[in-house]
Amino acid sequence: MRMDADGARHTVPGCGADADFEGALAQHGLTPLRRVLPRTLQVNVGKLCNQACHHCHVEAGPRRAEIMPRATAERVVAVLRSSPCIHTVDVTGGAPELNPSFRWLVAQVRALGRHVMVRCNLTVLFEPGMEALPQVYREHGVELVCSLPCYTPENVERQRGGGVFEKSVRALQCLNEIGYGLPRSPLRLHLVYNPLGAFLPPQQAELEARYRDELRRHCQIEFHSLLTITNMPIKRFAEQLQRSGSHAEYMALLVNHFNPSTVAGLMCRTLVSVGWDGALYDCDFNQMLELPLRGRDGGHPLTLWDVENLAALDGAAIRTASHCFGCTAGAGSSCGGALQ
Repeated sequence: MRMDADGARHTVPGCGADADFEGALAQHGLTPLRRVLPRTLQVNVGKLCNQACHHCHVEAGPRRAEIMPRATAERVVAVLRSSPCIHTVDVTGGAPELNPSFRWLVAQVRALGRHVMVRCNLTVLFEPGMEALPQVYREHGVELVCSLPCYTPENVERQRGGGVFEKSVRALQCLNEIGYGLPRSPLRLHLVYNPLGAFLPPQQAELEARYRDELRRHCQIEFHSLLTITNMPIKRFAEQLQRSGSHAEYMALLVNHFNPSTVAGLMCRTLVSVGWDGALYDCDFNQMLELPLRGRDGGHPLTLWDVENLAALDGAAIRTASHCFGCTAGAGSSCGGALQ
């Protein structure tokens, strides 16, 4: 089944872990799925993180050793310099701030006149040596996308660990104090919600209003927008689904709510994902599943050292699998929140 924007449901191929995403696209005349001119370079600088969240598709944590070396970060900057099509560099991890080259990378990207977005887990601000991070963000006009899966401590700590809610609130208050998230402030601060279990996110605008009311009344916190992101059935969350015996049920939920009108806005069409080792992918999810980007000729997997200008990827086929139903279910999902 699939659900249109008007709520109607129709049959689509596959309804389990082996769901046929290409078949669903073909049924609606949406194949082949190809890239357009890339506008965002998403850089995963490593899997080291001060948290180990239950839903994490990166499987990040304090013991992960995968960290982007300076030479690879330098190649990121070199490719960016020769790729004027890229307007935004989206820095992610792990906790990206824990990479020794993080501040250097942000400064270099801003020196090239590109916009920088950082995916921050908030609690990293209280790690040793991170005291100056808020000022670093402000100095470079970094746009912050911050994880806060609920406005209640019980739900946050069930997913992210004990004490995380209190630290997250303190971090947001600190960011508000220097101008982040305030009405009419150019220092953009967004919060990210992802479900606590095997269900789709609620309507983004309605949930944002609830977040704003709760956080303003109880914590005196301001933010610019809330992004709702569907939990992807891969890595740590997939393992959780398997342990609970609900993996097939969750896949069926995603397939049954396939919405073809989300396909035009899929982030993989305009985003290039870079792994900590310099390998290229269509998106962060494909990166974690080791499904590399192969370019327009469909040849060997590409790395940063195989391209000079990312505009050359315009028209390349996008690699898909059953997890792609996570981005096309209901209102759709991307690193920028709901697609509709």
